[in-house]
Amino acid sequence: MASLNVGNLGEYLREQRRNAQLSLRQLADAAGVSNPYLSQIERGLRKPSAEVLQQVAKALRISAETLYVRAGILDAERDRDEVETRAVLLADPTLSGQQKQVLLQIYESFRKENGFGTDADPEAVEADGTTDIQDRGGDAAPGTRTADGSDADPQQTAS
Repeated sequence: MASLNVGNLGEYLREQRRNAQLSLRQLADAAGVSNPYLSQIERGLRKPSAEVLQQVAKALRISAETLYVRAGILDAERDRDEVETRAVLLADPTLSGQQKQVLLQIYESFRKENGFGTDADPEAVEADGTTDIQDRGGDAAPGTRTADGSDADPQQTAS
């Protein structure tokens, strides 16, 4: 049942837990997972979800991205740039949620155009929880919206 990277993940988690001087039970409590489940992860018998890895990383005070890479959820080199780009866009306090969403859609459109499409749904990571920007489908760059909510798409062409 274990995947290729799960054993490596388990060994790494055990090492990090020991470095933090935490027992298995203490880490399980801090991460909000069961003691047996965490034990199975450390032994490479279970592959945890990204959410569980995030909880464990928080409890250990380490980078969740590191755990994602070790678990095989992220490709260390290719995905790091994408994750960092998305994080920077989402963290910018000068942009509204709608502006962040538009930028993420444009970014994804360019990635697809260049052969690096992902399964990520830009609307799922919108910072302010709104979903008023809809994907227009296809590979064309999505349009933006003006302050009054109308479309302002410089890419419009007659079809």
